[in-house]
Amino acid sequence: MSFASETKNELARMMPEKKCCMLAEIAGFLRVSGSVSLAGGGKFIIKLTTDNPAVARHYKKLLKAYFGIDAGINVSERSAIGRSRVYIIEIGPEQLSEQILRETGVLMVREGMNYITDGIYDGIIRTKCCRKSYLRGAFIGRGTVSNPEKGYHFEIDSSSPVTARDIRRLINTFDDIHAKTVKRKEEHVTYVKDSGMILDILAIMGAHSQYFRFEEVRLTKEMRNEANRRSNCDQANIDKAVAAAEKQIEAIRTLDLDKLNDKLRQTAVLRMENPDASLTELGQMMDPPMKKSGVNGRLARLMKMAETGKNVKQV
Repeated sequence: MSFASETKNELARMMPEKKCCMLAEIAGFLRVSGSVSLAGGGKFIIKLTTDNPAVARHYKKLLKAYFGIDAGINVSERSAIGRSRVYIIEIGPEQLSEQILRETGVLMVREGMNYITDGIYDGIIRTKCCRKSYLRGAFIGRGTVSNPEKGYHFEIDSSSPVTARDIRRLINTFDDIHAKTVKRKEEHVTYVKDSGMILDILAIMGAHSQYFRFEEVRLTKEMRNEANRRSNCDQANIDKAVAAAEKQIEAIRTLDLDKLNDKLRQTAVLRMENPDASLTELGQMMDPPMKKSGVNGRLARLMKMAETGKNVKQV
C-alpha cells in the first residue's frame, strides 16, 4: 500500500467532533470528488466517488452523523488495467441531496435561479478547525503525498482552476506554508514540495502516525546526507594533504640536506620517510615533539629554499 493510501486510511478513521467540522469535511470531499446530475423535476442526484473502501465507509458514516441519511455504496469495476474497483456513494432527492448541496455551498440561488458554484464557499471555512477539516476532505478526495523515501511532494488535484486557487489560499492561511498551483494537462494541481511544509500539512489534517513516519524518514535521510558530505569533505582533505606532501618531497629532493641545520634536516628526513603522514603525525615523530603549526613552518621554509635555489644540490 502506498504512503498516500495509508495516510487516507488513517484520516478515514477520524470523526470530527463538531458539526461544523463534519460539514466542512463533507464539503471538501464533495467539491473535488463529487458530481451532480439532474433527476427530473428540478431535483438533484449527488455521486461521491473513491477507489478506497475505507474512505467510502467513512463518508457514509459522516453523512449519517450530520444529515441523518443512510446513503448506499455501489461498487463498479474500472475497465483500465488491473480492474480496480470504484466505490460510489449515491444520494438522491429523497436523501436530502438538495439540502446537502446548499449547506456545503455547492448549490446557490441567483436572481431566483439555482446554479452550481465553483471554488470554496467562505461560509464553510470561517474557523481554523473547519479549514483543517475542509483540507482533510479535499485531500482524501483527490490528494496524494509521495513516499518520503523517494521524494517530497504533496498535491490535491481539481478539474477547476478556481477550486485549485481556493485550495491554495486555504492551505496558505496556515503559518509558514506556501502552496502553489499548476495546470497539468486537463487538471489543476495545488502542490507543496518542501518537506517541512508537508509535515505541517500532515499534522494539520490529523495524520499523526504518518507525520511521525515521514519525519523519521526525513531525519534518517538528512543524517545520511550529512555523513556523505562529511565523508566527501574528509576525502577532499586527504587528497589535498597527499598533493601537498608530494610537492614537499619533490622540493626536498632538490636540496642538499647536509647543508641544512639539524631542525630542518630532521623535518626533511621525516617527510621523505613518511610521505603519507599528516602534519600532526610528523610533529609527534619529532624530537622533541612539535605542534602542527611548527612542522608546517619548517616545511614552508624548505619549500622556499627549493623555490629560490638556496641550498640546492650541485650537479
